[in-house]
Amino acid sequence: MQESETELMLKGYGLTTAEFFYHMPDYAHVLNTFIWQDYDLAPDHPRLFKFIEFWQDEIEGPLHSVRFNHRKMISPGEWRNVVGEFHYH
Repeated sequence: MQESETELMLKGYGLTTAEFFYHMPDYAHVLNTFIWQDYDLAPDHPRLFKFIEFWQDEIEGPLHSVRFNHRKMISPGEWRNVVGEFHYH
């Protein structure tokens, strides 16, 4: 069973956004871009590097460069369980 985004964020995952610049296979002097997003663990970024390896093995357009950003949306210390509510008129 795949974990939800909230469960991943509580385990320390953050949203990683990568912009790939690659050469077009038929036009070597033309650069194109591709945007990739996934929840990943910093600072090692195993999912990002797995995707880069996939790109190098399976995609014809050779990579020129990769620019990425990582943002933790929530951390375990920022989340708390609320057991009840208090209503005030």
